[in-house]
Amino acid sequence: MKIPNQCESMADIRAEIDRLDHQVIALLGQRFAYVKAASKFKTSENTVKAPERLKAMLQQRRVWADEEGLSADAIEKMYQDLVNHFIDEEMTHWKQSRNK
Repeated sequence: MKIPNQCESMADIRAEIDRLDHQVIALLGQRFAYVKAASKFKTSENTVKAPERLKAMLQQRRVWADEEGLSADAIEKMYQDLVNHFIDEEMTHWKQSRNK
């Protein structure tokens, strides 16, 4: 692993970005496993969607983005898209577990 100012070429930069993206995607996979596991504790479609939790979670991600010097709007949009996808997946998983 090279820190940004140790990179000597675009190849180094791209390799490090790819390495980080791979880690981020692996972490998203772990996050998704928790989302699916959460479905066993949900009692209704509304608890799967959890609109108040979504709102609070997005606000916290905005704070974390600001703390990291990132665009809060961009991070919120990214999480909004990601979490909406995960909610759809969780809903499918929740409905399937109710049909067993």
